Amino acid sequence: MFLTHKPHGELVEVLTPENLYDPCLSEIIGRYHCGEELQDPETFMKSELNFPSGEPLPRCWLDRNYRLQAA
Repeated sequence: MFLTHKPHGELVEVLTPENLYDPCLSEIIGRYHCGEELQDPETFMKSELNFPSGEPLPRCWLDRNYRLQAA
């Protein structure tokens, strides 16, 4: 899965999708998907990631109490 890192606008390949879906975790392991060489894995804050279309990540992936908050 690829997401966009908001501060840099670069694509990030998600290496730990199970962390992405877990609302109790605030970070994922991924690597920038740019250049010709494979980049080293890094830690990314989920709050700094979007889908490539520009849409934000679902609240249920970010907030463990998402069911308690009325929309």
